[in-house]
Amino acid sequence: MASLEQALEQNLLKVTQTVEQQLDVELDRLDKLQSDNLETLREQRLRKLKKQAQQQQEWLVLGHGEHTEISEEKEFFEVTKKSKNVVCHFYRNDSPRCRIVDHHLKILCTSHLEARFCKIDVERSPFITQRLRIRVIPTIALIIDGKVKDYIVGFTDLGNCDDFSTEMMEWRIAQPGVIKYNGDLQQPPVETKRANRFVSGDAGKKRTIRGKDVDSDGDDF
Repeated sequence: MASLEQALEQNLLKVTQTVEQQLDVELDRLDKLQSDNLETLREQRLRKLKKQAQQQQEWLVLGHGEHTEISEEKEFFEVTKKSKNVVCHFYRNDSPRCRIVDHHLKILCTSHLEARFCKIDVERSPFITQRLRIRVIPTIALIIDGKVKDYIVGFTDLGNCDDFSTEMMEWRIAQPGVIKYNGDLQQPPVETKRANRFVSGDAGKKRTIRGKDVDSDGDDF
């Protein structure tokens, strides 16, 4: 009887040891799996950050991060060829509203490196102006892969006023996808604060290229 009890105890001990060994193996496997997953995620994150840093560096080399002047018409085609996303302001020096547009674009270009921000004088670029059918200044052409996807003509889409916010401009530019936007594209930003706004003392004067007064929200030419 005693030997039978001893045999049972030994068998129970063996089973217990086997179960514990199996548990140890499984726990080690789970720990290793979790560790490997974390390492994999870390490596993926590092690769993504390196890729983003490289892309941003390439953008900066191309002139992204600044709101620059295009001095010649051929440069316009070079810009739209090299940069996938382009925000181009067609302006005229004597237009107060064009100065308002430049104010907002200079702010936005620093936070949207994914797009090239530039401007071109309509009086010095008759071929492009005619080809793109620019009739009112200021006009902003929103270009993706060398093709104009949308236009912002005057201030009608910006609240139809001179003191719209930079957030309003950002929301409107983002509509065709030329820049990334974290908000709701279906709803314009609430215009409750007057931060990041610019109002020219002469903004209320609307003139054509010949100096004639008009009643639109932009200047014909």
